[in-house]
Amino acid sequence: MQSIALDAIDLHLLDLLQRDSGQNNQSLAEQVHVSPPTCLRRVRRLHEAGLIERQVAIVQPDRLAALCGHGLACIVEVSLDRQGAEQLDAFEARAVREDAVQQCWRVSPGPDFVLVVYTRDMPAYLQLTQRLFTGDANVRNVKAFFATRRAKFETKVPVALD
Repeated sequence: MQSIALDAIDLHLLDLLQRDSGQNNQSLAEQVHVSPPTCLRRVRRLHEAGLIERQVAIVQPDRLAALCGHGLACIVEVSLDRQGAEQLDAFEARAVREDAVQQCWRVSPGPDFVLVVYTRDMPAYLQLTQRLFTGDANVRNVKAFFATRRAKFETKVPVALD
């Protein structure tokens, strides 16, 4: 990953791409007032510098659930019995391997981890708990909060635009 200096055009591009990465290069170039080749070069540079981690489609879970069945979202606090670097790394490695774990945060103070989990239904959640929590003698406490409504969901990191 290379180190780069960012100017107002780079920041504007990052802001626009976070809102809709499906825009074509011509549209992006017009919005930041540069030529399409310059825009393409800058976006490639942002990718190469590691500032753009990846580009994905964000699925609306309620609409998907209406077509495919249930959906269960929850936020889970996990406290470990021993918090040595090796134990923290081991739990984190197991958690991030699970597709149902959408986000895994090491936090302090309080629990050691906060997980954002999305499963098809409660039986799938229970299977996940067996793999992640029950099978690990080092997991001391698990506290799950089941979502009843999503009021806001955002993936955009605020970019300072002067």
